[in-house]
Amino acid sequence: MKVVALVSGGKDSCFAMMKCIHYGHQIVGLANLLPVDDSTDELDSYMLGTKWLSAMQNAWEHQSLSYKMTAGDEVEDMFILLDEVKRQLPCIEAVSSGAIASDYQRLRVESVCSRLGLVSLAYLWKQDQSLLLDDMIASRIVAILVKVAAMGLNPAKHLGKDLAHLKDYLHKLKELYGINVCGEGGEYETLTLDCPLFINARIVLDEFQIALHSSDSIAPVGVLHPLTFHLEEKEKAASLSGSDMATDFPFEKLSAVYEVQGSLVQKSEHNCQPSDTVSNIVIVGHNISTSKTTNSTFSLCCWFQYSCEESAGLKADLVIVLQEIERQLAEHGFNWEHVIYIHLYIDDMNEFANANETYVSFITQEKCPLGVPSRSTIELPLSQVGLGKCYTEVLVSKEQSKRVLHVQSISCWAPSCIGPYSQATLHKEILYMAGQLGLDPPTMVLCNGGTTSELEQALQNSEAVAECFCCSISTSAILFVIYCSVNIPSVDFIGMQHKMESVLKDMQSLQLDTRKKVLNPIFLYVLVPNLPKRALVEIKPVLYVPEDVDTSEETTVQNLSCGVYNSYWGFRPADWHHSCFEKYVVDNKICAIIISIRNEHTAKICSDFEGTVQELGDCQIAFSLGEVERVARFCIYLLDNILAKNGFSWEDIMTLRFYFPTTHLSFEELSAIFTTAFKEFSEMSKLAMIGEVPIFNLVPVLGSGVSANLMDDIISCELLAQKA
Repeated sequence: MKVVALVSGGKDSCFAMMKCIHYGHQIVGLANLLPVDDSTDELDSYMLGTKWLSAMQNAWEHQSLSYKMTAGDEVEDMFILLDEVKRQLPCIEAVSSGAIASDYQRLRVESVCSRLGLVSLAYLWKQDQSLLLDDMIASRIVAILVKVAAMGLNPAKHLGKDLAHLKDYLHKLKELYGINVCGEGGEYETLTLDCPLFINARIVLDEFQIALHSSDSIAPVGVLHPLTFHLEEKEKAASLSGSDMATDFPFEKLSAVYEVQGSLVQKSEHNCQPSDTVSNIVIVGHNISTSKTTNSTFSLCCWFQYSCEESAGLKADLVIVLQEIERQLAEHGFNWEHVIYIHLYIDDMNEFANANETYVSFITQEKCPLGVPSRSTIELPLSQVGLGKCYTEVLVSKEQSKRVLHVQSISCWAPSCIGPYSQATLHKEILYMAGQLGLDPPTMVLCNGGTTSELEQALQNSEAVAECFCCSISTSAILFVIYCSVNIPSVDFIGMQHKMESVLKDMQSLQLDTRKKVLNPIFLYVLVPNLPKRALVEIKPVLYVPEDVDTSEETTVQNLSCGVYNSYWGFRPADWHHSCFEKYVVDNKICAIIISIRNEHTAKICSDFEGTVQELGDCQIAFSLGEVERVARFCIYLLDNILAKNGFSWEDIMTLRFYFPTTHLSFEELSAIFTTAFKEFSEMSKLAMIGEVPIFNLVPVLGSGVSANLMDDIISCELLAQKA
């Protein structure tokens, strides 16, 4: 991409530019915000280095733009600046900044980029500052301290000193006082005199003065003001030697410096976001259906039941589905702001761009001031079971107490979410993480090496997100859903299982807090036709992040059920039932259940049904309606007993999904079977909460199971419950 770099004159913005070049981008312009008063350097609120911009431009011979800011909002100053950059350099696609740990800086750059249709590049974001400082110095960045404001840093002693000279001392101050060695806490500021990007000359400081802003005995504050400096020419070959980041850079002979005056009238924003309104598309005569659970945090699902020949296309279908969800949210007094998570199922991944365009017409940051929902997008064989081209499920909460992580900048940290969906959402101690692909974060390209490499990268990406919530997928996960593409070679499935276990074990060994108890998650593998970016695997973890420090082990609550098992449809407890499910209960508050019904289970479930059992070979067979009805009832019976035995009720269920292969029955047939079974169960158990609207979702897949090499379940069930 062609990039304009926000430069402060300091080490961070320069190193960020070097990273951009390393990852194949082209810097076509430099941009800087200047204080109104050119006689002083404002070193706190705005990007510093006002007197260095012209020097950097001459040292680099690159196009630069600056903005003389007004007394208004800094974000609007940056917007006007970058808006003018786009006007003068219409080729730019992205903006580079040197944000390391400052959400204040990153979010503001992302906001402006979003409004202007640009991509934010923040390659230093979330990097370990100790390693980052060493990398900067090793990359031959020569920078001096021009401001100090931290314990152990003395204006008279350290201002004007080279960063490389102070490296060991800064690491020592980190050990003694916990300072940010890169100065991210305001401990110090720098100006860059030389780096591999400066191909023509290095900057030489001739005269300066030191101003003491605070004589505090513990952490005095001092600022170095450059008075005179000059450029010292250097040979281009020498400046580039040893720098992999700069040798391939297409340096252009551009020498113009433009000044964008703050008195400019702000122009109307570019129409880079889809319109917030959509036309009211109505398709008459087609069956739009919904399901909804009854917890205060509930899932609401919406889909069409008709053949693909009758569909008006994915965009039209998705508009109607999202309009219906929006309508039902409004009926309960909710809106998109109350949505925590969205599953977007589509019939054809080739239409992902169309789906996303429609999606962003409904779910926007303006509608979700507390943060946009996290999301997973999967291709499902919808048309094969008589559904339309899209199928959407949202997780909604009556309580607006969520914490959202939404990083739109491309960085080395984790894959960015460029658009209105977030990496993760924490709500009532449950962290719902967006589906993670095996993307290399700085390039946003799938990593090489096949299935196991993608899986490992997806787990590392998930771990990076988890760390932002002070947890780990290896110690805090309750449930993993692993979506597997049908394009995975069959020989890779066993390797997938081993890789999953080994990576989680290695991550676990790196956890320093040995007092923290490790949760024992359950797993569900789902085989689907396709994934975004043609990925082979996608990981969707659900984590427990308690408000207190201690995380308890699985809580046994046998006394709550008094050892009594409920019996329905003639089913009785049997030892083999334990082979049908995995469960995990945390702190008597959260319950996750996976039910896996395979061929051998079906034979036992149906052994007393009509007195006969079909011979079951290694391949899947077409089951009779009676057998599927028996399996559906058994699943409900089993769920009821697991919930009751562990002190949970049906009212505690947030999500309940049944995954079924498309080889057996249509969606309509299976929906009727489960609806009838739940109605019978409601009458037998006296549970009035199971009413006309289904509390379950049916998800058509190519296969599913609790292990990667055994995705041949007749029915798989995924349940997540939480006590109010």
